[in-house]
Amino acid sequence: MSNKKTNMPEKGAAVQKDMETYAVNPYIPGGLVEPDTLRKIADVAEKYDAKALKLSSEHRITIFGIPFKDVDNIWNDLGMRPGGLSGKIVRPVKFCIGASCCKMGKQKTHEIGLEIDQQFMGTKTPDKMKIAVSGCENSCAEPAVRDIGLIGTKNGWNVLVGGTAGIRPRIGDLIAKDLSSEEVLELMAKIISYYKENEEVKRLGRFIDHMGFEKFKDEVLGK
Repeated sequence: MSNKKTNMPEKGAAVQKDMETYAVNPYIPGGLVEPDTLRKIADVAEKYDAKALKLSSEHRITIFGIPFKDVDNIWNDLGMRPGGLSGKIVRPVKFCIGASCCKMGKQKTHEIGLEIDQQFMGTKTPDKMKIAVSGCENSCAEPAVRDIGLIGTKNGWNVLVGGTAGIRPRIGDLIAKDLSSEEVLELMAKIISYYKENEEVKRLGRFIDHMGFEKFKDEVLGK
């Protein structure tokens, strides 16, 4: 099959419905972006005659309608790393604005969100893994339907596992509560490690359903 008819995850490019042009997603961690970066994205999109710019539900800016011949050039001009990662890996984390700005926020999301990306983004897993962080129980980042979800409370972080959206929605199970940020990162490392070690080629929630949540919880927390 021609390269013009396939996704190119190594180039951060996803083929579109016309099977000729691509969409690219510059990495914008948690949707935090400076004015200069916005100007750069807009200028590059105009230069390559992009069909559209879309603010995605995952806090990214997707540039649509890039011809195959321009994929490398657009990344060179952007000078940014891809954020629209695909495949069986840990995806970039989604997080709300948190206590830094939001009056409802109980915990700061920026620091832990960026640290999660630094430690885990791109890690190979049996199936895709999505992570979301919300600074309060309003759950604007939708952590309950992510493979690992964090919800900030006045006492720390509550951690959910096994959530999914899509065709077969599943609400995540509460595996721990009132954790510090350091404890969250340690727990996430255990969850991801256990998932990888068992090599179940299914989303984390289906893996948990298969073995039973209490057993999964005991196994992970006992590591």
